[in-house]
Amino acid sequence: MPEKDPIYSLDLVFNGSPSQFVMKTMEEIDQQMGGIADNPHRHNYYTIIWPLTATGKHVIDFREYPILPNHIFFVSPGQVHQIITDPKPTGYVILFTAEFLEKNSIRNDFISNLRLFQKSDETPPLILSSEMELILKPFAEQILLAFWSQKELYMETIGAYLKLFLIDCNRKCTSNPDTNTQNIEVGKTIVKNFKSIVEKQFTEWHQVKKYAEALNVTPNYLNEVIKASIDISAKDFIQDRIILEAKRMAIFTTKSSKEIGFDLGFEDPSHFSKFFKTNSGQSLLDFKESISN
Repeated sequence: MPEKDPIYSLDLVFNGSPSQFVMKTMEEIDQQMGGIADNPHRHNYYTIIWPLTATGKHVIDFREYPILPNHIFFVSPGQVHQIITDPKPTGYVILFTAEFLEKNSIRNDFISNLRLFQKSDETPPLILSSEMELILKPFAEQILLAFWSQKELYMETIGAYLKLFLIDCNRKCTSNPDTNTQNIEVGKTIVKNFKSIVEKQFTEWHQVKKYAEALNVTPNYLNEVIKASIDISAKDFIQDRIILEAKRMAIFTTKSSKEIGFDLGFEDPSHFSKFFKTNSGQSLLDFKESISN
C-alpha cells in the first residue's frame, strides 16, 4: 500500500516467515515499536489483546474503547484497529489464523459459535473478574511457554489451551438468565443465522423483509428477536453493517463515493450520500478527512 494510506494490512509472520500462530507480550511489542503507537491497520487473522497493567485506548472500526487492566479485546480478520497505550504496558497478545484452528482439529464453526469475535463495529472488551483472571491466566502462560519452547507437538498444545481459553471467555459472555430454554436456543439460532446472512448479502439486501423471508420468520418477529439479543433493531444492524463497509472502503480504497455506493447496492449516488450522512452524522468526504487528520 502507498505510504500516504493511513491504514494497511498485515499478514501473520514470525521471525520473517509466514506463521499460523504467534503470541507476544505487550512489553515485547512496546519495545519493538519504541514506545510509538501503531497506525490504524487490519489483519487477515484473529487477534486477542489482554492488558494486565496497560492503559490507553483501542480504536476498533472507528469506535474508541478505553484500555484497562483485565479488559480483553477480540478483533476479527478485516476489522480496522489501532492501539495507543501509555508507557510500559504489560499483557498478552495472541494472534492466530483460521488455518491454525483447522490444523488443530478445531471445527470451522467454533469461532462463529462464540460471542467473542464480532464483525460489526460494536466490539466492546470482555471485562474479567478477579476469579476469571485466576482461571484464564494459567492458560495464557501455558500458551506462551509452549510457543517459545517449541517442543514436540507444541502447536497441538497451544491449540488445546487456546480452545479452553476461548470457551471460558465465551461463558463469561453468555450469562443472561432466562427460564425458557427452548426460546433461548431458538433466539440464538435466529440471531446467528441472521448475522451470517447479513455478512453475505448486505451489499444487495437492504430491507429486513428479505432477511425474514430467508429465515422463514416474519419481519416483526425477526426485529423482536434481534432487539432482545443485541439491543438494536434488525434494520439498524443491517444499516450499521453497510455504513461500516462504506467507511472501510473509503479509507482502504481509492474508490469514489459513487463507486462505493454502487458496490454497496445503491444505484443512485445521491441516495447513498443521503443514507451515509443520515446514519453516520457526516458526509463520506468529511469522514475521510477526519481520519486523515
